[in-house]
Amino acid sequence: MSTEKGFDIMKIENHYLVNEKGQKKAVIIPIEEYEELLEDLHDLAIVAERRDKPSVSFEELKEQLRNDGLL
Repeated sequence: MSTEKGFDIMKIENHYLVNEKGQKKAVIIPIEEYEELLEDLHDLAIVAERRDKPSVSFEELKEQLRNDGLL
């Protein structure tokens, strides 16, 4: 699963912290990958929050932006 930034979750190099029984208890990933995962999670949360809001056509959006002086 890749994002537009080229992040590929299947290519994460996994480093695990294990307990004395060898059971995985934590994972260590590079900070860049962690930050990208947090950003993706944030984006998904926004999508979930807006799920029930009515959609607006592209033409309606452009008109709203024109009326607000943003386009």
